[in-house]
Amino acid sequence: MADIILGIESSCDDTSAAVIRDGWLLSNVIAGQDVHKAYGGVVPELASRAHEQNIVPVVSEALKRAGVEASELSAIAYTRGPGLLGSLLVGTSFAKALGLALDIPTVMVNHLQGHILADFVKQEGKENRQPSFPYLCLLVSGGNSQIVKVSSPLDFEILGQTIDDAVGEAFDKCSKMLGLGYPGGPVIDSLAKSGDPTRFSFAKPHIPGLDYSFSGIKTSLLYFTRDELAKDPDFIEKNKEDLCASFQKALIDILMDKLIKAARQTGIRQVTIGGGVSANSALRARIVEEGRKRGWTTYLPEFKFTTDNAAMIAVAGWFRYLAGERSPLDVAPVSRIADF
Repeated sequence: MADIILGIESSCDDTSAAVIRDGWLLSNVIAGQDVHKAYGGVVPELASRAHEQNIVPVVSEALKRAGVEASELSAIAYTRGPGLLGSLLVGTSFAKALGLALDIPTVMVNHLQGHILADFVKQEGKENRQPSFPYLCLLVSGGNSQIVKVSSPLDFEILGQTIDDAVGEAFDKCSKMLGLGYPGGPVIDSLAKSGDPTRFSFAKPHIPGLDYSFSGIKTSLLYFTRDELAKDPDFIEKNKEDLCASFQKALIDILMDKLIKAARQTGIRQVTIGGGVSANSALRARIVEEGRKRGWTTYLPEFKFTTDNAAMIAVAGWFRYLAGERSPLDVAPVSRIADF
């Protein structure tokens, strides 16, 4: 009998529901929230209210597109954390209530593990390349920057991580400094394509081991643009493409230096990327280039699986369901998860 899993994702500002059957994607519905653009970042209270409005129609649409009745579901997988607590409460409460009403189990999922396992979502008509275990995942997003060793769908080890800011936050802060808007990652990526990545240089941190730091490079950009604006008030406008390209290159250099080091230390040649920043075109090109040079087998998630989505939660929950995991109803969502 096939396992049909409903996945629910509500960790930040996207309400998403997906249905998979034995790992094959049947539907993946996402409702975004444009309201946050006016504030230059996600407003937690507004996000949780929007989730309350979106969760029922999003789940209903996911089941409809999948051609699945709620009574056919085997289990419901939901994001427990990390994320915004108010947003997580909406998704977890809905998942528990629906599971209780249908008398089926629920399975809680670590949001970050969902990103790491996104390559295992199978789709009709696609190549469906999947890494073999063990593999390394460069997990990069607005809230996390980590190198993770993945030994199985249930076995994760953090080899290195940021000691301060995440790389996605660095992109957003850069965009804010340059007056380019929010979210910063896509804007910088777009402008950087027309810029010279070698035009400007920014201070890079010297952090031992496999950990990252991105606070210093933001400060370097801040002081550099401040000094240049004092000489020419139009400096940013005249040089924004080169500034974006140079800053982006510096961030990618930091990420790749550590990933190369991790691959060398572990001897692992299966390499993936995941998280929102994995949509960055320069990072995707760089990891493929490094893979060719170093004999890696690299895997890039589809763009629709780089942002927050329920398909990755459903497949991560399916693996846990197969392993016999079930979540009690008294499990509370958490904004932070210390370890995998």
